[in-house]
Amino acid sequence: MSEKAQKESWFKGLKAEFKKIIWPDKMTLAKHTAAVVVVSVVLGAIIALVDFLAQYGINILTSLG
Repeated sequence: MSEKAQKESWFKGLKAEFKKIIWPDKMTLAKHTAAVVVVSVVLGAIIALVDFLAQYGINILTSLG
């Protein structure tokens, strides 16, 4: 099998697989996107808070000595 035939076969397979995908509708996509953004913001805030508290604690411990 030639290289060109292999590429054509691969692309035909890829096209067939893409036809099997069930794409979400706009409402589902919007809900999932909003959920990802909200979770990212909340986790970012939690990480920032823990970082601030750790830095504050380290500053207290280093200033005692």
